[in-house]
Amino acid sequence: MEMKKRISLELRNRSPAEVRELVVDSCRSADGEVEGVTEEFSALEVLSMVNVGLGSLAKLPALPKLRKLEVSDNSISGGLDALAEKCPNLSYLNLSGNHIKELSSLQWPPLCLFVLKSPIR
Repeated sequence: MEMKKRISLELRNRSPAEVRELVVDSCRSADGEVEGVTEEFSALEVLSMVNVGLGSLAKLPALPKLRKLEVSDNSISGGLDALAEKCPNLSYLNLSGNHIKELSSLQWPPLCLFVLKSPIR
């Protein structure tokens, strides 16, 4: 199932602004980018996009209330630079099972970061 279609199903007749948790695990991203998640998800606190074929998080919108981001088992290698600005309250980030090349640009206040099985250089 495509990510956009799954998100519309997960809304269950709610507006995006009412959603606090969104799980779209094992869906497909058509172009390796975040799809269907917009700044309209202003109350979103938990976002899980495990095994969806992401190559980057560059198109992740600003989600000021996001605390937990699960993006394990994708092909992410970059696009992490703007996460601190887009998601200032992020305290848990799971990047395990990706292709992260470097983490030197990641500068957050206290952050629980998981990068197991990622060949960081």
